[in-house]
Amino acid sequence: MAYHCRFTYTCGGASGEGICAIHLIKCCIEKRKLSHSTCYNREEEAALGKMAMERGELIYKIYRALTYGLSPLIQLHLRWRKFRGLEHPLRWRERLGVPSLSRPPGPLFWFHAVSLGEGMCAIPVIKCCIERRPDVTVLMTTTTTSAFEVIKHQLPNNVLYQFSPVDTPGAIDAFLCYWKPSAIMLMESELWPNLIIGAAKNQIALALLNARISAKSYDSWSQPFVNSLTSLMLSKFLLILPLSTTQAIRFQLLQCPPFIINFCGDLKYAVGNIDTNEGDQRALEELQVQLMNRKVWMASSIHKGEEKVMLGVHSALKQVHPDIITIIVPRHPQHGKQIALELEKDGVRVALRSRHDKLMPGTNIYVVDTLGELQKFYRLTPIAVIGGSFLPGSAGHNISEAAAAGCAILTGPYIGHFSHMATQMQRLNPLSILQVSGYILVEALSNLLSDAKLLEERQEAAKQAYHALSCGITKNVCCFLDFHVFRVALANKGLML
Repeated sequence: MAYHCRFTYTCGGASGEGICAIHLIKCCIEKRKLSHSTCYNREEEAALGKMAMERGELIYKIYRALTYGLSPLIQLHLRWRKFRGLEHPLRWRERLGVPSLSRPPGPLFWFHAVSLGEGMCAIPVIKCCIERRPDVTVLMTTTTTSAFEVIKHQLPNNVLYQFSPVDTPGAIDAFLCYWKPSAIMLMESELWPNLIIGAAKNQIALALLNARISAKSYDSWSQPFVNSLTSLMLSKFLLILPLSTTQAIRFQLLQCPPFIINFCGDLKYAVGNIDTNEGDQRALEELQVQLMNRKVWMASSIHKGEEKVMLGVHSALKQVHPDIITIIVPRHPQHGKQIALELEKDGVRVALRSRHDKLMPGTNIYVVDTLGELQKFYRLTPIAVIGGSFLPGSAGHNISEAAAAGCAILTGPYIGHFSHMATQMQRLNPLSILQVSGYILVEALSNLLSDAKLLEERQEAAKQAYHALSCGITKNVCCFLDFHVFRVALANKGLML
């Protein structure tokens, strides 16, 4: 007898999300061959659910055995990464679950993010949790050294910071045994079987914040051999907060229990301004003086290959505005050094951020090859072109930071999972974001640089859309965590909330 697979669909209001949702629902119906004429059998559903869980447990045992066997090779790989400068030279053993700090007594909440963008989204929630629960210790982990170098200066002083353990049985078990977290908050798409199953076995409450699964990852997690493990992992969570309706449907199609899914908005809107020390602030003020009375625009988070597009745009704009300043902020600092070197070989004068170069007369290009300063530079420019979006296969970057700074925002056509953010902002105000192809970028920038009124309208539209979408997100997330996760987590440890 056939049975019904049930899921809940809550529309966020954006037509783009609704269309995506319809396609996903159709995909589900076609894939599972559901029929409205079939009847629903609770006993059969329970039996099938039990079989799926048993199959998931079996697949997890295979995964655990494989990762246990590969542990020596993974450790060698980490040593190789340390040699190449990709792991912290002194603290790389933290990736194997070896702590470098003492654990304070009392309950501990662990927040984990893979890299800088996800980590910055966690910071407002961490600060809110500390205000609500000052008696709880907060541990923050990230994977990349780039995130470590920036985030360590942004966290409150009483937050512990470690590198995250790799997903091997030894590293995860050692980490959980030492830190004994009461609750774990994972950011975005950090679904690791040893971590999630290990936490559940230790009665550690789990939450997935700003949850997302890319189309490619969804295809992988829904494969016949893997989907039972996916369902098993998702069943261990007490709370999942997806960043869009489309993401929520993907999780439910992967057999995530619908009652644990709630909505509060995209945490990328909640990222506040990065704190600036006195020395950096003074340097930025000096740069602001150098930019006065000159036309300025910025290409941010650009990837390899996109610098050719941006430099071509710069050359075209310079024909009309000879004194124009183009600020280029590559996604990776080393890429910025390469751009500056190639331009200087061609006789182009370039100011490089890491050398503390000044914008002298005749210098029209400023390359930012440092980490964690993007938000600061958004405050210095009236126009931001968001990179990672102009070449096929790109997935875009966070738009909200530029909107928060009041920039007129342009982006390319390939923005991946950030399309929901663009749709939301454009729905609130069509002038908030302009999405263009590379060959139209010159015309769009020329219009903004030549028309002060149009520039001001787009700046104000972006700022208004950002404030409308960011209102109350952090507070809502903390309320969901309090009710669904922290209350249960502390009760499991015999503590009162």
